[in-house]
Amino acid sequence: MSLLDARVSDSIHPLRSLDEGHWFKLICGASFQSLPDVRNLALAYALVGADCVDVAADPAVVAAAREGLQVARAWKQKLGVEPWVQGSPWLMVSLNDGEDPHFRKAAFDPAFCPSDCNRPCETICPAHAIVFEGQADGFQGVLNERCYGCGRCLPICPVQHIGAHSYVSSPDTIAAQVLPLVDAVEIHTQVGRLEDFERLWRAIEPFSQGLRAIAVSCPDGGGLVDYLWAIHTLISPSGCPIIWQTDGRPMSGDIGKGVTHAAIKLGQKVLAIGLPGYVQLAGGTNLYTVPKLKELGLLRARRVPEAQHQTHTDQFYQPRDTISGVAYGSAARVLLTPVLEQLEERAKAVPQSASISLASNSVASEGSQHSSLSSKNHESLIEAAVVGSTTVKVSNPEFPSQQLEAFPELLQQAIQLASSLVRPLKEVSPLPSTSHQSHDCYNPAAHVIRTGPD
Repeated sequence: MSLLDARVSDSIHPLRSLDEGHWFKLICGASFQSLPDVRNLALAYALVGADCVDVAADPAVVAAAREGLQVARAWKQKLGVEPWVQGSPWLMVSLNDGEDPHFRKAAFDPAFCPSDCNRPCETICPAHAIVFEGQADGFQGVLNERCYGCGRCLPICPVQHIGAHSYVSSPDTIAAQVLPLVDAVEIHTQVGRLEDFERLWRAIEPFSQGLRAIAVSCPDGGGLVDYLWAIHTLISPSGCPIIWQTDGRPMSGDIGKGVTHAAIKLGQKVLAIGLPGYVQLAGGTNLYTVPKLKELGLLRARRVPEAQHQTHTDQFYQPRDTISGVAYGSAARVLLTPVLEQLEERAKAVPQSASISLASNSVASEGSQHSSLSSKNHESLIEAAVVGSTTVKVSNPEFPSQQLEAFPELLQQAIQLASSLVRPLKEVSPLPSTSHQSHDCYNPAAHVIRTGPD
């Protein structure tokens, strides 16, 4: 594949996923700033067909996600993947126009915790962001970079000792720093904040021509219909495809399957509005979401002519009567937490000089060694690629000792777990295509990596 072909593929495949109703977005978290975790989450989900990776609007976090996606791109180019995984996911950042639960951090002083407290906050935290022991420096309290603001610790504290610090994006500074580095932006808003939305949009608009999509995330509320139409009127002149993210029950997807009903209900409500663009669920999405959508007939895949993916046509802006995709946050992160925890422990014992990364464009070999591999499964392919340190090599990796691809069995586990979440959405059978190309159903567990030339 030529460089031009790769760029075209990267631009086309997420839009195709939106049009066909199987868009998958990984939400790392608008406040989640654990750089190794962001990198490795982006890597794992990119390898199994994610269409978008949504991260905090922090230059360091953006850099970590970009590294993970570069690693995934190198794997795809060198080992070969099936057509549906060849493109690279879009990288998206989230901004807020006002106070929002996604943009906050828990905070408390452990010195004032009761000595006999059983620490329910530590147990309930899905991000393992609250610690009282085990840190090398003796730190106790909230690990700021790991907290993503779910708020579960707030009501469970027996003495109501835990608070939260909210923050609002500084639009002019953030826009200039991160928007040139990403493919899409998501604006978190709420009904009644049109003036605040306009203020934020004024900072984003100058960069909109370089963006491939604009997402608007909004929870339900009185006046939702008029509010979303007002936002559409404001941002539609940019010409970017619009994704309407229905934020059902924020940051709750890992709690239980029932929490997905709020997201689906709100998705149905927004579909009924008839807004041009794409409706994508979030807020309580989990393994139960796609089966329920199928049961309700809300995941009716569609195929558009190939030519319509080459340019921006009116097709991208027409109302749709089915859900175009699903975004997974808590459920996606918690699913891979056991692997990432093992990685952290294993990496502590590995000298930095022994770490291997693919996170660079400087690939040492021409790939002939990969194309001749005859392994029957992608686990052994991963081992062959990683163990052969002269086969793939980079300079100055960002995280030299905590790289998922340096531990083949952990990468394999991550791929299998991630594919269990991605696959149900991707295997929705598409309608007949007007092109003559063959598009098989997605099966990452069997086809993530294969041998053969690029």
